[in-house]
Amino acid sequence: QVQLMESGGGLVQTGGSLRLSCAASATGGFSINRLGWYRQAPGKQRELVATVSRDSGTNYDDSVKGRFTVSRDNAENTVYLQMNSLKTEDTAVYYCNARARAPWGPIYEYWGQGTQVTVSS
Repeated sequence: QVQLMESGGGLVQTGGSLRLSCAASATGGFSINRLGWYRQAPGKQRELVATVSRDSGTNYDDSVKGRFTVSRDNAENTVYLQMNSLKTEDTAVYYCNARARAPWGPIYEYWGQGTQVTVSS
């Protein structure tokens, strides 16, 4: 099993910055592979923001490229999302996501509880 604990959301003005953190803890022999962030705005579907693989390969949604940076600390199993030049359209609940391989083979997906990011104009 994998548990995810997020922190760092809040209220910020347009153009400001926030940093999200997510600590992942794996038990039962699970091995965490990909970590990342998704977001869901009111009335919209959850969408990918950014992911980072175990070897630090990254993937970003086009809407955040050049403004957001995802990184991870493998020793601490923590993933970060540095968000700069925030826009009102970045307002959403941000969810930490982990993909982990079970000792018996399959990959499972886990979600954090979500943290609110609100960008005011």
